[in-house]
Amino acid sequence: MEGARDPGRLVHRARGRRCRRGVAGKREQPVVSGFLLQLGGPLQSWGEHSAFTDRDTVSHPTRSGLIGMIASAFGIPRDQAVADMTDVEGGSAPPTAFGRLTRLRFTVRCDRPGTRLRDFHTVGGGYPAHRTVPTAKGGRRGADMTTIVSHRGYLSDAVFTVAVTAPDDPGLAAECAEALAAPRWPLHLGRRSCPPSALFLLRAEVPDPVHELRAVPLARPRSGPVRPGDDEPSGTPDSSATVIVRFTADTPFPADFLAEFPAESTSDSPFSTSGRSSVSTLNDEPVRLMSRDRVYRSRPAYATSCRLPADLCAGHGLAYIDALDAYLHPSQPERNVP
Repeated sequence: MEGARDPGRLVHRARGRRCRRGVAGKREQPVVSGFLLQLGGPLQSWGEHSAFTDRDTVSHPTRSGLIGMIASAFGIPRDQAVADMTDVEGGSAPPTAFGRLTRLRFTVRCDRPGTRLRDFHTVGGGYPAHRTVPTAKGGRRGADMTTIVSHRGYLSDAVFTVAVTAPDDPGLAAECAEALAAPRWPLHLGRRSCPPSALFLLRAEVPDPVHELRAVPLARPRSGPVRPGDDEPSGTPDSSATVIVRFTADTPFPADFLAEFPAESTSDSPFSTSGRSSVSTLNDEPVRLMSRDRVYRSRPAYATSCRLPADLCAGHGLAYIDALDAYLHPSQPERNVP
């Protein structure tokens, strides 16, 4: 299995890529295929400007967190987690294994935003003088200032469905899906204390994963009154009802993404409905993720909302698993045998 996860394979394959051209010598339009992930669990945390004593989380998975998770699946060590030199210094060095992963593109659908939690940790309290917290000068903190308190943010019970593509590197998405199916090292949702749930790699091969996000069952109940013990609201569901779903991405959304299910900007969903203009800037583009040298740069973030059929809301627990199984394994129509 270690040979299949060899990070060197990423570099070797990147060097061997060639552009496909048609019979007339013109560049063909690539087929943007990829895979679908579901990120859910008791806790997850996606820091964007964390410091030692204040570890924040944004409301959705970040590029640095997702790329770091996939790097862990490949077994790329920290001392090799450096992006391409062409991206960092404008040189002409060949891409590194980690640098290839920065070519991935992520579109995130927010199934459940979860609940924000703020925890705190104490370090160094109650120890004798020779075991207090070390300082940068080589000494130790004094007895009157031994305890360090750090605050850490989490998302509780959140679920995200993520479309992963690599339009500039054909074959990279398939290699990443293969690595995530049998990871070299354990995976986590932003922090090592946040493992993913059993539902993780939903589909390894999807012709158009971004548009497929409009068809995957939503891990949320339908709105309306719910009887105790039920995952679905009482009464007959309205097949024409819709729900507003939030999407975020690191590139502009396709022009036709909202064509079928547009949504108006509301107080609950104030994002641009076009998805073609950035709405914020995030400092989560990884340049280096080494143990003692972590460098990020800013990049534009895109967000939008669209209306999806309320029938996609499949609830929680077994109800959602049944809906997801029906989506992944649609029943074949019965054949009339004479």
